Amino acid sequence: MSPPGAGRRGTGRLRPRMPSWAATLTWKSAVFITVMCCALAALLGVLVHTEVTRQTVGQAREKALSRLADVTTAYETGEALPPGSGIDPPGLPAALRALATSGERGTLVGEHDGRPAMWAAAPADGRALATQVDYSQNARTIDSLDGAIVGSSLLAIGATLLVGAFAVSRVTRRLHQTARVARRISAGDLDARVRDPRTADSSRPQDEVAIVAGALDTMASTLQRKLQTEQRFTADVAHELRTPLTGLSAAAELLPPGRPSELVRDRVRTMRALTEDLLEISRLDARTEAVDLDVYELVPLVERVVRASGTGTTIRVGETARAAHVRVETDLRRLERVLGNLITNAHRHGRPPVVLTVDGSVVTVRDHGPGFPDYLLEDGPQRFRTEGSGKGHGLGLTIAAGQAAVIGADLVFRNAPDGGAVARVTLPEYPAPDGGEPETRGAPKSGPHHGE
Repeated sequence: MSPPGAGRRGTGRLRPRMPSWAATLTWKSAVFITVMCCALAALLGVLVHTEVTRQTVGQAREKALSRLADVTTAYETGEALPPGSGIDPPGLPAALRALATSGERGTLVGEHDGRPAMWAAAPADGRALATQVDYSQNARTIDSLDGAIVGSSLLAIGATLLVGAFAVSRVTRRLHQTARVARRISAGDLDARVRDPRTADSSRPQDEVAIVAGALDTMASTLQRKLQTEQRFTADVAHELRTPLTGLSAAAELLPPGRPSELVRDRVRTMRALTEDLLEISRLDARTEAVDLDVYELVPLVERVVRASGTGTTIRVGETARAAHVRVETDLRRLERVLGNLITNAHRHGRPPVVLTVDGSVVTVRDHGPGFPDYLLEDGPQRFRTEGSGKGHGLGLTIAAGQAAVIGADLVFRNAPDGGAVARVTLPEYPAPDGGEPETRGAPKSGPHHGE
């Protein structure tokens, strides 16, 4: 037996996807205003049409009944009946004829000689004595009224839409401005503010948009103060540590040879490297870094970084001649810092083999260890946060990401499907000018400074 619902697979219809503009507040407001205006116009039109038609028909009915009374008197006295009157006259509606022959009087709108007429009939010797009055003017009055109702309704709907669209667009423009400022703040621009004029003057009444804008500005100011305090604290601590660490390093060199001396010197070197990393992060946070851009050949630069790292990193270059001679426009010291930190991190937290691949202006560093932790893939590197063995302070990748942003490179972290961490750096490629080769600046012979 097939499982329930098995025979219905594939029979469901996909719901049509609404365009993105249909979800905007302006569109929804326009639809709501249009529907409400149409409903109100229809309701008022029906009420006016019903009332005017009732009055018009009532007046025509009274006129027809009055004429019928005169015709009945003339019929009973044997006088000649007026024109348009008679016993079972031609054009008398069958329903009204049946009503009269049954012994009752009545009226009904019908036609006479192709024109609208109000008929009135009464019983007369088992037949219908009827008369009619012209109803053309009444019918034209009702038709003109209906046309006026439709025209005025369309005009009112159009005017209401224009006014409503203007009012809603003013609100949506302010909301879009608030959203743009929020995106700038999330991108790191803590100086961005909405500065809605309604929030500057406390005496002016504030609407909901102004309240949201004021709350966003307050939040940005508070966040900026907290981050600046944290940055100053980090920089101050690093600066204060440099002097005692320098003295401690000099004192450690005076210790007699031995295992304890080596441990002290190793810890002092670690603390000095940590202090330098903190100073570099504080400069990156302050966004005061100046970039020294120049054109470099990428493959020799990468080979120099690997040699300076002193690690057994394998270098692979793309198969095309272009990939082997690609030039990039970058800051040499900062790029060496980025690549050196990625290589050091791969050897320290991953497992060999560590492979560095150059494919055009893209440099990829991959190890075969457990891969990056989930928090790093989702939110990026975070200082003083590590997992696994707990070695390091989480500053190496944080500095790499910050320096990559300074030189305009795109640094992406991911895990390989078959295991291992992958860091990919995409550099801005330098286009070779037509008819000549660009001048390529050589890198200094001294090795770059690497951090964790």
